[in-house]
Amino acid sequence: MNYWLALFCLLFACNKPTINEVNLIPKPQKIVLSDGFFSLSFNTNLILDSLFYEESNYLKEILNLKLTGSGNTIKLLKKEGLQEEEFLLNITKEHLKIEASTKKGIMRGIQTLRQLLPTTKGVLATKIPCLRVHDFPRFSWRGMLLDCCRHFMDKKFVMRYIDLLAYHKMNVLHWHLTEDQGWRIEIDKYPKLTDIGAWRTEKDGSNYGGFYSKEDIKEILNYAKKRHITIVPEIEFPGHSVAAIASYPYLSCTGDSIAVATEWGVYKDIYCAGNDTVFTFMEDILTEVMELFPSEYIHIGGDEAPKYRWENCKKCQQRIKQENLHDTHELQSYFITRIEKFLTKNGRKLIGWDEILEGGLASSATVQSWRGEEGGITAAKNGHDAIMSPTSHCYFDYGLDATDLKKVYHYEPIPAELTPEESKHILGGECNMWSERAPQKLIDNKVFPRILAMSEVLWSSAEKDYTNFYSRVQKHYPKLDALSVNYGFESVPITSNIVFNVDSFTVSLFKGSPNMRLQYNLNNKEWQTYNTPFSINETSTLRARGFKNKKAYGEFEQEIIKHKATGKKVTYKAPYNKSYTGTGEYNLTDGLLGSSENFRDGYYQGFSGTDIEVVLDFGQHTSFSNITTSFFQYYLSWIVLPNSVSYAISNDGENFTALANLTHNIPLMKEGKFKHSFTFEKENIKAKYIKVVAKTVGKLPEEHPATGSDSWIFIDEIIVN
Repeated sequence: MNYWLALFCLLFACNKPTINEVNLIPKPQKIVLSDGFFSLSFNTNLILDSLFYEESNYLKEILNLKLTGSGNTIKLLKKEGLQEEEFLLNITKEHLKIEASTKKGIMRGIQTLRQLLPTTKGVLATKIPCLRVHDFPRFSWRGMLLDCCRHFMDKKFVMRYIDLLAYHKMNVLHWHLTEDQGWRIEIDKYPKLTDIGAWRTEKDGSNYGGFYSKEDIKEILNYAKKRHITIVPEIEFPGHSVAAIASYPYLSCTGDSIAVATEWGVYKDIYCAGNDTVFTFMEDILTEVMELFPSEYIHIGGDEAPKYRWENCKKCQQRIKQENLHDTHELQSYFITRIEKFLTKNGRKLIGWDEILEGGLASSATVQSWRGEEGGITAAKNGHDAIMSPTSHCYFDYGLDATDLKKVYHYEPIPAELTPEESKHILGGECNMWSERAPQKLIDNKVFPRILAMSEVLWSSAEKDYTNFYSRVQKHYPKLDALSVNYGFESVPITSNIVFNVDSFTVSLFKGSPNMRLQYNLNNKEWQTYNTPFSINETSTLRARGFKNKKAYGEFEQEIIKHKATGKKVTYKAPYNKSYTGTGEYNLTDGLLGSSENFRDGYYQGFSGTDIEVVLDFGQHTSFSNITTSFFQYYLSWIVLPNSVSYAISNDGENFTALANLTHNIPLMKEGKFKHSFTFEKENIKAKYIKVVAKTVGKLPEEHPATGSDSWIFIDEIIVN
């Protein structure tokens, strides 16, 4: 009896779809599983409303079937009363039916069907689980920015990403086409933009670049239209315009000939707001852009436009006077408003980065909030639409130490500060893939799997459940493998918590992914399996490595310095910037050294536009002979060494005696990322307090691309021996 019962249960189970077979990302609003499978075959038939003829051809391509048989049936049917992207999917053994009121809705249903298709090949691979899905998006704007300027992406690659967006129910490709480092769109009236502006001379003397011809763009747009992906072009102004100015120098305030930018960063040469020919140029450009792109929206950038040239330009100053403007911020508002009126006259809408709020927002502009959520909040409270893409959660060019899968998943696009009525102005969000440090071959590794989280944030209304989502991600990887996606890690594979207490460091290592095992070693000695926290009581180099599914899964290295000031209290005259806090109040004496490559590694404290003045308290009179303080420099991120570093000592914390004032001769514009140490040595110094003062260079000088902007100082450890 037990045998037959077991056999019955086994047979029944084989006819019941499992959770593996209905794994969907983003999570549907409603899904109900049924018994059995719909079997695709050469005998499957297709019935459709004529409205969905193009979508039916797409479906035939996906399934690689003609669908003209006389057996079970796929139906694409119109159903009135559904939202634009809403659909019903009902799969039984005899029928596979997708219903929607629009073509977009049918396409979203087809993408769900795509995810239900097994990735294995063969007869059994044609079985699709029986179920019912009712689905629709939470937000109307579910986008990804692809920067094809810093690094050029070939046409097929762009089309591939359109398909990947569609597969995950994203619906907007924000295509960044003009930049300081390259102009990527063909413009008939201004051929030098691609003859000159699309190419830059690299450090090795090679010529790098490329552009999309109008025929290329039409092909890409047709590909996107087929998948119901909207492509929003971004044509940057007034800043990020070096490539255009290199092509046509009269567009700048100086008229000087310059080269297409070869370094990343922000440049002071921007379009001249006092020159009417600039507006003629922009209108001509946008006219040709609008002839190509059917998008309701045109993105104009508007971000990171240093005002140095405008402040020193007679034409721009005359414009400020003529238009009764107060300053160059209002001049930028004038510039953008003038272009907005042109776009509005041509039936289009303007989107700009949140800097377009400065000086006053154009009447119908949409704000894309990237410097946090403040821009979106301000826009919504003033009745303007906003798209949320803050650096904290949506910048996929950032490393996993800043933004990992879990952090993206827990992002909430509607700020808590907004009322329900104001919240209606939040159209949705975008993940941004800037390509300064990501040529085409690295894009997948940066975008995936984080975009899976963003797709669910923007589509699904379900309550957050990261454990469930993470499980679905693991089951989704075979689908990405089948799509040849070279995805990266979900989070930093190995992280640590290293805390100094009295006389030694306690080291805890953490796995960034379940089912990992960790090993570690100290000072290149033998590898040991990590199970529990351990202690280190001397200066050491800690290394760790991870393994998952029998494969190497991440590495970790940390310099740990034990010195006389380790763990001692530090007080600050001016606080560090809230975006770069390091490890907090003990960052300068935690014994943990920052990387010479990554100033975002969590071990640096950043100060913008101010000197650093701190006092270290030993707690008792202490003898020492050496003080070393390290700083980071990467001038393209506006991080430069201090002009000088001084050390002073005290026994009472109020009256200080100077020890040294140290300077350096390292150029502010020295290329690359590096650290520099300021060291003072003298035998038998004795004190209770040490004061460290680092003097900022202040505003960035004339030779810097971002002239006039505040410089940053990034400080690491204060080492005392």
